Amino acid sequence: MSKDYYQILGVSQSASPEEIKKAYRKLAHKYHPDKGGDEKKFKEIAEAYQILSDKEKRTQYDRFGRVFEGGAGFEPGFDFGFGRGKFGEDFEFDFGDLGEMMEEIFGFGQPQRRKDLKKGKDIEVEIEIPLEDTLKGKEKEITLAKMTFCSRCQGSGAEPGTPISECFSCRGTGEVQQIKKTFFGSFTRYIICPECGGEGYRPEKPCNVCKEEGRVRGTEDIKIFIPAGVDTNQVIKVEGKGEAGRKGGKPGDLYARIFVKKHPIFKRKGDDLYLKIPISFSQATLGDEVEITTLEDKKVLLKIPSGTESGKILRISNKGIPHFSGYGKGDMYVELVVKTPKRLTKKQKELLEELKKEGI
Repeated sequence: MSKDYYQILGVSQSASPEEIKKAYRKLAHKYHPDKGGDEKKFKEIAEAYQILSDKEKRTQYDRFGRVFEGGAGFEPGFDFGFGRGKFGEDFEFDFGDLGEMMEEIFGFGQPQRRKDLKKGKDIEVEIEIPLEDTLKGKEKEITLAKMTFCSRCQGSGAEPGTPISECFSCRGTGEVQQIKKTFFGSFTRYIICPECGGEGYRPEKPCNVCKEEGRVRGTEDIKIFIPAGVDTNQVIKVEGKGEAGRKGGKPGDLYARIFVKKHPIFKRKGDDLYLKIPISFSQATLGDEVEITTLEDKKVLLKIPSGTESGKILRISNKGIPHFSGYGKGDMYVELVVKTPKRLTKKQKELLEELKKEGI
């Protein structure tokens, strides 16, 4: 009985080439003999992928349940040789994806990328501010515990007055060669030198304070400017105020995430402010002017039109939060809530009874 290659890779017969390739790589990682997997299962997976990844062979397989090469029948046995494999005498295994797969499974194939090994880490902090602080740009000072510049060695990592020499292991290249024997043969790659950390040099006498790091654990007072209009979850970047870099390397950055406290009276929606004020029945009926205090602690007059119903919202322009862009401001929306008195004097009751007779 012919093998079900789709079942072996765990994909449907309508699977796309990308889905077949993804399934193959996942199973190859799992069953590779050099990683403790099942060799027989791995060969079966490779066989299935070889057929299904080739358009013509897949078409033949879908039609006949087997693959014909030069009129000869396909033999499913798999003989894995270094550099090429064979399915019978006339079948050659295509290793077009082998280099890429080796890089994924073992990390071989391409030289390891050199990162900026000296750069300090970025730091993120959270800063809470009152709603009032969003009206104007404001500077806030924080004390931050982090890795700071070593003043004794000036960030070099070497004891003052002592030389810094080429690394004996990598001869100044920052990389060393590593050879790995695998199921497919021997592979070579270059890795970051473990002796010098990829820098290519080392101090002959490490700094007594920072022990060759060029930085020490300490604290720093940092001033952060918080612009007007800032809102919750906005992040302010302060360049160069993260952790100090190793051996004079570039420092990381500081990211301040802002949280705006809830206000007891005003509610913020975008750059607009909302508040509720109570008015009497007579104010709602006859109309009136009331004085309102804004978030800026300034007084403004609000005209209440006659016949106002409870829940009506009036807008006061340009009394909201400044736009973060620096141009213009939001508005303030005032919701009028008609309050019903719970206690009335005798005279108030009499007057209301008269109004009731008048249909009010």
